[in-house]
Amino acid sequence: MPRTAPSSRTASAAALLLALGLAATACSTGQQSGSGDGGVAKVDGKISITYLQKQGDQEYFVGEAAGAKAKAAELGVDLKVVNLGNDANKTVSEVQSALAQKSNGLIVVVPDPAVGPQVVQAARDAKVALLTSDDQICANGPDPAACAKEQLVPRIGFSGAQMGGEVGKRAAEEFTKAGWSAADTRVISAWKQDVTVCGDRVKAAQQAFDAAVPGVKTIDVATDNTPTGAQDKVAATVTANAGVKHWVVWGCNDENVQGGVTALANAGFKAEDVAGVGLGAYLACKDWKSGQPSGMKAALFINGKDVGALAVQTVYDKLKNGKEFPAEAFAPTRMVDATSWQDAGVSCG
Repeated sequence: MPRTAPSSRTASAAALLLALGLAATACSTGQQSGSGDGGVAKVDGKISITYLQKQGDQEYFVGEAAGAKAKAAELGVDLKVVNLGNDANKTVSEVQSALAQKSNGLIVVVPDPAVGPQVVQAARDAKVALLTSDDQICANGPDPAACAKEQLVPRIGFSGAQMGGEVGKRAAEEFTKAGWSAADTRVISAWKQDVTVCGDRVKAAQQAFDAAVPGVKTIDVATDNTPTGAQDKVAATVTANAGVKHWVVWGCNDENVQGGVTALANAGFKAEDVAGVGLGAYLACKDWKSGQPSGMKAALFINGKDVGALAVQTVYDKLKNGKEFPAEAFAPTRMVDATSWQDAGVSCG
């Protein structure tokens, strides 16, 4: 979507915030990589990076790849982007392929964190820089949630706690504005429960919501983080909870909330009886673009382009200048709704 001049200025401001955020994170943490990348040498010639993404055809990751490619072109980096889909086995084989093709650096978004130790070991053996974006992996275990901090591979993305907190806060505002009661309202919290960053998000959403609106019961719904998967699981949950008049929906991403909102609409709930707060805004905006009433009341805008660009810049800085990876670096976010998403620069394909 072409952007107007105000949106371009917003993008420039976001880029500045990204740069400042990276510097602040690097200085404040004082930590270096726990993935054992001390053997990675600086590169004097052209740098080659492979970006391996789960769900590469999803709107957010399409944007992330576009941001990575734009930054690579700016820096003169040879970048290859690989779509892993949801195949954990493909992650390992594509990492091996990238190493065989002499990539100097790897950026990975894994479909399954259980492959983390294999990915880390392969990068170590090849003395190649390894960075994750979005989701965490652990160097010595399958579960990042149970990983010692120094064994987490450096990550570029968003703060799960901050994002979830914003979602929960907005959900509480929607609940209060609607004038609903706790007795006949339920919260659906939907996410893929083996993804650490998803757990961080929904936990923070719950805490923020409960702090503002105590007493509303929450139903945790395990999904595969896709719209259809969430729709099926939420539909079953709604059927099992007859008598509930109003629903609040949040989740790990826009897919979960969109699926939940669709399931509720199919079950006969009107838009005014549903308060969905998405995370991403790339699907939420499609409801708003239609101009029809929707249970999707708001969404936290997370721009994949910013993450992709920052990930490439971070690997470049390490390989070209020897700058150590920060433990984490975060991109900015913004809450949007039907009245503000276009001004925020949300791309709605």
